[in-house]
Amino acid sequence: MKALVPIADDSPFPLENLPWGAFTRPGESRIRLGVALGDWVVDLAWLAQHGLLPTQQLPGDYFLHQESLNDFLGRGPDVWREVRMLLTHLLSDAGPDAVRASLVPRGEVTMRLPMRIGDYTDFYSSREHATNVGTLMRGPENALSSNWLHLPIAYHGRSSSIVLSGTDVRRPWGQIAADVFAPSRRLDYELELGCVIGPGNVLGTPIAAADASQHIFGFVLVNDWSARDHQKWEYQPLGPFLSKNFATSISPWIVPLEALQPFRVAGPVQAPEPLPYLRTKEPWNFDLHLEVSLQTATSRQRLSLGNAKYLYWNICQQIAHHTVGGCNLQPGDLLASGTISGPEREMLGCLLERTRGGAEPIALADGTTRTFLEDGDVVTMTGWCTGSGVRIGFGEVTGRVLAACREPGRPVD
Repeated sequence: MKALVPIADDSPFPLENLPWGAFTRPGESRIRLGVALGDWVVDLAWLAQHGLLPTQQLPGDYFLHQESLNDFLGRGPDVWREVRMLLTHLLSDAGPDAVRASLVPRGEVTMRLPMRIGDYTDFYSSREHATNVGTLMRGPENALSSNWLHLPIAYHGRSSSIVLSGTDVRRPWGQIAADVFAPSRRLDYELELGCVIGPGNVLGTPIAAADASQHIFGFVLVNDWSARDHQKWEYQPLGPFLSKNFATSISPWIVPLEALQPFRVAGPVQAPEPLPYLRTKEPWNFDLHLEVSLQTATSRQRLSLGNAKYLYWNICQQIAHHTVGGCNLQPGDLLASGTISGPEREMLGCLLERTRGGAEPIALADGTTRTFLEDGDVVTMTGWCTGSGVRIGFGEVTGRVLAACREPGRPVD
């Protein structure tokens, strides 16, 4: 089946993808829901208003006219699947020609956060990342904490500071030591994959690992910006706080789980075997290629080339552990994987690892070096799956570092 518009072979958004997002049209303030198709955005409200989306087959269509995806997320896999089938037909060369009027050039729209994120949890699911960071922090003999191989470690993040790709990130102030209060001197990026929750669970009722996929709508790319010097000072005994809560960037398009199903692969062997509530019979990692690049004033350079298949704890295990005590997830919640690193040097997903804590600067093409991010640097992350002639992409998540604001508490001169 071909799309009703030409799509380049290297486009991240073929007909087989149809990622979901929210946008405004040129000259309008109203937020609309849409899916991406090649270089176009499909205005779903326009399709419904003009009778081109046969919503009589759905249990109500008002979600198509809302400004966020939360209601749609809560409807579950059966509705998602039916809408996806309808859209795939409408947007194929077998669909009505009138559908073309719903297309808006992707370069002309302004993307918005696609869902209201009530809660955000960031996991620590890469064994390579945890080992590398633990070695830097505590030495190789204590690299992994005693519980790391037994459960998915995580912390609750700050949803109010989650921003869309393209939003500038200001260098944060914080404590570096007992007598040092300063802007972070070790600002870092973290390459992550974020899961967008669909239907939630009732408070007090855990989600079994075997059922967790029914609660997954799709995925976004995540850059969990980190102030490493603030983090080192504050992380004991309760973990990250100010070093993580100043900004987290996500990509604007949610790639649906259904589009990623052909790219599921087995993850690393887990030894010791997890407790029964964390065991998954099916493979729930993804063969998802990931890249990070750095744009400075005079050069652009790739810093990381990784893959999500290396994650030790998979998304179904993360959901099962998150809810096993009775915590209730809700539509629109975001669960991030934690930094994704692999076994090779080029697969390390943050500067803390790439530069070994700043001891080994990265040489850039313009003759300069980096240990951590400098003001004006632009970080871009992208990812895609390929197979059987299809490329399912995530687009990009990008952010530019701005200089720190005037010292908090200092009187205006």
